[in-house]
Parts: sequence; C-alpha cells; structure tokens
Amino acid sequence: MEVHEREVHTPWEGVLATPAGRSRAAVLVLAGSSGRVDRERARLLAGQGLTALAVRWFGGPGQSPGICEIPLETFTSAIGLLRSTGASRIGVLGVSKGAEAALLTAVRDPRVDVVVAVSPTDSVWCNVGPGPDGRHHPYRSSWSWRGEPLPFLPMDDSWTPGTPAGEPVGMTAWYELSRRSFGHLLPGAAIPVERARAALVLVAGGDDAMWPSLPAAERLALRRRRAGAPVTLISRAGAGHRPRFPGENVLPASAAHLHGGTPHADALLGEDAWPRVVSALRGTPADRPAG
Repeated sequence: MEVHEREVHTPWEGVLATPAGRSRAAVLVLAGSSGRVDRERARLLAGQGLTALAVRWFGGPGQSPGICEIPLETFTSAIGLLRSTGASRIGVLGVSKGAEAALLTAVRDPRVDVVVAVSPTDSVWCNVGPGPDGRHHPYRSSWSWRGEPLPFLPMDDSWTPGTPAGEPVGMTAWYELSRRSFGHLLPGAAIPVERARAALVLVAGGDDAMWPSLPAAERLALRRRRAGAPVTLISRAGAGHRPRFPGENVLPASAAHLHGGTPHADALLGEDAWPRVVSALRGTPADRPAG
C-alpha cells in the first residue's frame, strides 16, 4: 500500500504517515524511554491502512530533557490532531514508558477507542532522567495532568546491579524491589484501566529484563476483567522487552541495558500479536486476516 509522510514540527516533532485514500482509523505511536520518533512503526501501520502519527514526547525543543512530569496533554493534543484528519476511530500504541503514557491518556480521554500497550507497567513510576530544572532527584512523577503531578512509585536506591561495572544492566529486579519497598503507595499509583472506555490489547514477554512487564500486564488484565471491560493479553515466555512486529528491523543491543529475550522470541511474540493489534486498531473482528 502506498504511504505518504508529512513532517510535523509543532507543538512537537513528529511524522504523520497516511495510506493512500481516506482512513477512518488512526493511531498515535509512542516510543519508550529512547525518546525517538518511531517512524518505522508509523510507516508499518500506515501500510495497514491506518493513519499513524509518531511524536517525540520528551527531549525535543521546549520539552523536558527527561521523562519527568510530562503533561498528559501532550498526548491528548496529538489525539486532537488525529481527529482533525477525519478519523472516527482513535488508537494509541505505546511501548514501555510510552505504554504507561498510552494507558494514562486513555483513562482521561474518552476519544481513545483502543490502546495497544507493549511491555507495559500497571503503575505510575517516577521520573527517568531530569526535569526542566536538570535535577534527577528527589524523585518526581513521570506524568502530570492539568498541572498536577500524578501519584507515583519511587525507586529503592538501596538496589545494586549484580553485573560487573561497565556491563549492560537488567533492571527488572530493581522495579520488583521498589514495588515491595513502597507497597503502601501502590493503590494511589495504580493505573485505573478499568475506568477507560477504550478496548485494551496488552503485549508482554516473560523474559523482560527492563521491568516486569508480564506480571504488570496480567494485573492490568485482571483489573479490566473484574470491571467487565474488554482486554486481550498476548504473551510469550521467552520474549523480552522489545517485541518486533513483522517487517520491523532488529534493534541493536544496548551498551547500558539488558532487554531480555532473543531476536527470535521477540519476533515470534510480534508475529503472534500483529493480527490482533491491527484488527483492534482498525476496529475489525479479531479473526479477520490483518494483511
């Protein structure tokens, strides 16, 4: 399918990828803590007949240099742009911290019809990197809404990595320790997905070394089911933090962080999820072929 791309410069850097002809379904694409504009994924989704907007939501001109009290209005304004294209169905697809943002946005914006949360969390976490003041500590929320920071879980800084200095570090154990250490904050920091009118698709690997995304996805799914709300959970035990959809390139290994999984397992999880992801975003029956 022919895809057209248009650069977006205000109020954030991004790219709008559109299929040839009119699309009734559109999706906001949010990368994780890399901060990049995920052009490849936007093109891939546009090739499936979806209007796709990928944006840089931190680290750009006029934005916080780190994931620190990022206004959720960043994402609701992007939803407004997608609605202005004439789309009647709006999805948000986020990965890792982008999944955290996607879930929180859907809770607050009833215009969101579906969320695809890849390697998600079920809680609001503290900042990753500095805020506009350049400070990393004391910990602050990753997100704000209407000028107020959201309740969050801080990190327990008593944790030390079990890898030699200079080697890539897996941080799942740090997040697990922090959940235990600050368990009294869990109720306030929980993402209330049962309040979102959007359908929810969760994709998570059981070997995620960045944070425990599969247990989080299972808790999110449980909250939805208890509320009688729609949810789909797609998982694979051997996959890591970066599931790869068909047609996407293998991301290079990080020098700083372990992501878990293997390229093969990550690709298999992406293949498993892809038809249901595309069907959910399009609003078509899940058993209809996605190609």
